[in-house]
Amino acid sequence: MLKELHLSVSLVLVFACGLLYKLTLRSHCFFACLPPFSSLGGLEDLLSNGRSIVFIETSERVEPPPLVSCAVESAAKIYPARPVIFFMKGLSNTTQLASNTSSPAFSLLSAIENVFFVPLNMKKLFEDTPLFSWYTKINSSAEKYWLHVSSDASRLAIIWKYGGIYMDTDVISIRPIPEKNFLAAQGSRYSSNGVFGFLPHHPFLWGCMENFVERYNSHIWGNQGPNLMTRMLRLWCRLEDFQELDDLKCLNISFLHPQRFYPIPYPEWRRYYQVWGTEPSFNASYALHLWNFMNKEGRTPVSGSNTLAENLYRKHCPKTYRVLIQRAEGTASREPGTGNR
Repeated sequence: MLKELHLSVSLVLVFACGLLYKLTLRSHCFFACLPPFSSLGGLEDLLSNGRSIVFIETSERVEPPPLVSCAVESAAKIYPARPVIFFMKGLSNTTQLASNTSSPAFSLLSAIENVFFVPLNMKKLFEDTPLFSWYTKINSSAEKYWLHVSSDASRLAIIWKYGGIYMDTDVISIRPIPEKNFLAAQGSRYSSNGVFGFLPHHPFLWGCMENFVERYNSHIWGNQGPNLMTRMLRLWCRLEDFQELDDLKCLNISFLHPQRFYPIPYPEWRRYYQVWGTEPSFNASYALHLWNFMNKEGRTPVSGSNTLAENLYRKHCPKTYRVLIQRAEGTASREPGTGNR
């Protein structure tokens, strides 16, 4: 009897250890450890097909807020066969990760099969690009918009080196982008840099990196971002106004209509957090930019509010909505001492 009991316990332990091992392999940050692909070789393998969806975090933050989580989850949902890679500067700090024991968004995203978290090493990234000399001389502590400028530089280098699609962390994907080499128009004859995609080593992006350094002026917000993309596009193309919903073609670059990503322009960003009588279908859009830079009020979707943002979360990033909106609000609203019933 005792021998049978020992055998049963042993089998349970073996099964538990095997399950734990599989979970550890499956979750890129199980027990808040550094994810795989922190080595250059692993990252090169992951990015080698040139089809990645790329997000970047240039602050030390490692726990994505709800909108960032929604952006990453929606991209993973829309592009299930493509790696969704989140470059995070804060991941290079293992001490910070080890102390970050409660990270619902990080855990949620890590459990998605095609989402990968990768440390952002700018010095290594900028090697063999025009940005390297600039980066090694710049005094980042004296830069007013350093988080934005360093992100502008990083996205250019990543997509030039590896190809793929870059997206800001406040862009919710709603359907696949069919283009390979494209820029997103924010308005007539004006490009954004919040979404763009290119094949590896595209000369347009090399020119952007050269122009980034030659006309560097960190005192002007956007000078190294959307203004840079617009300057370079005007050098490459003779820009015309959009006709109805048609995109524009310039050499081998598609300049996509503002409706593709910016159906709600930035002066009207609050409309995402309002209730609509009839919600728009966004049939002409591939993704939606929620203009978080404008959101100084810190607005977020509220469960049951029926705002456009809440409905977008519910449809396009349901895990984020369930864990970070519904569950978080339920925890916050629970009275102390009532318990979880």
